[in-house]
Amino acid sequence: MMPRVLIVEDQPAVAKALRVLFDLNDIEAESTPNPDAALKAVERGDVDLVLQDMNFSPGETSGEEGIALFRRVRAANPELPVLLITAWTSLETAVQLVKEGANDYLAKPWDDAKLVATVRNLLQLRALKVENERLRADRMRTRTELAREHDLRGVVYESEAMHRVVSLAIQIAPSGVPVLITGPNGSGKEKIAEIIHANSRRRAKALVKVNAGAIPDGLMESELFGAEPGAYTGSNRLRIGRFEAANGGTIFLDEIGNLSAAGQMKLLRVLQSGEFERLGSSETRRVDVRVLCATNADLRQAIARGTFREDLYFRLDVIEINVPPLAERREDVIPLAQAFLNLGSPGVVRASGAPSGGGAPEARTTRRLGEGARAALLAHEWPGNVRELQNRILRATAMSGTDVVTAEDLGFGAARESAADVPLERQQIEMALLNANGSVSRAADALGISRQALYRRMEKLGIVLERRPK
Repeated sequence: MMPRVLIVEDQPAVAKALRVLFDLNDIEAESTPNPDAALKAVERGDVDLVLQDMNFSPGETSGEEGIALFRRVRAANPELPVLLITAWTSLETAVQLVKEGANDYLAKPWDDAKLVATVRNLLQLRALKVENERLRADRMRTRTELAREHDLRGVVYESEAMHRVVSLAIQIAPSGVPVLITGPNGSGKEKIAEIIHANSRRRAKALVKVNAGAIPDGLMESELFGAEPGAYTGSNRLRIGRFEAANGGTIFLDEIGNLSAAGQMKLLRVLQSGEFERLGSSETRRVDVRVLCATNADLRQAIARGTFREDLYFRLDVIEINVPPLAERREDVIPLAQAFLNLGSPGVVRASGAPSGGGAPEARTTRRLGEGARAALLAHEWPGNVRELQNRILRATAMSGTDVVTAEDLGFGAARESAADVPLERQQIEMALLNANGSVSRAADALGISRQALYRRMEKLGIVLERRPK
């Protein structure tokens, strides 16, 4: 169906000249001298662009009639393009209406080429906007269907890029094959692993998460595969490894690119045969585990450097899911920010969007993002991705004294040190310690690392706990 222009013009000769001009340029147009009839056509949805005069009664030059029609059209359809055509006596009024939302104005007598070009451009923009709205509605409908039919683990997104990622995760979830999840730190790789497990045939069993980059090489074997009592110095009891704990379920190995050569070799064996031995034991054990891995490193470059086994890479990379950085899916920034804000005060939010600690989460916040905060969030490049965004929101919940979060609350434009000036790892550790009320053990559990590893990181980053008398 061709786009249709409605000409609202009381002078028959002028209306006819405009219709002829549009007909010669293959633009469908009709005219009416009556503002009420024009408004009814707008309300029926029969119009794609309104070209209106500013006066419709003989001798009238004030432009008041045009103002009234424009405002009624805007109220009936705020997205409909309106082009004003006016005599010089109403030029000031036309300029004012452009400030109110009219798309443009042309003075009589008009330039034919300019008028046609302007109308074509507005119709093309209108068609693009309608198509974008249709695609957005389709995406929303598809997302609603996904959420209704599958467990999306509370993931929040608006972008087409993230929709493709989530859809692929849902699609391959039942297959049971290994999956390599790639993307920068903090982009949401763990969330994708949760979605895969929650929609797999193994969902009734455990999803065991391991941060391979946080386990020292000397402890890697016992962490993954377990250890018998006395297998190493200080070991006086049986240790069940992560693979045994995940038997029948799924194991998620984050930062797989940091796995040592010995760890890579043992992991390859488990993937090939399902067999392993606990440290200090000669008894071969078998497990049935689906392996999901994540990395922010380029494993092909690691293979070229000789730091990652090529045969292991091809075992892991049966299906690859790449999670794009937040800077490449800015449509997700505000929905994510509002979702984190809705979860309330610090201590009830995790990067996964789930309540932390035991018991019920705190009451949801009534806070909202101010216009300045929204603009700052959209302008930021997000080097720390979703995790940095969450930390910004947690900062705002602590700093804001009102229901409206400002850019300064988020650490943008403030004179003091902002979250962007602090290393991301330090932000994460300090927030974990804050949520755990200073308990290193609980903070380490929340971060998915050992207490010793957390102490080492705190020392490296110069984080000192203030001990206060009880």
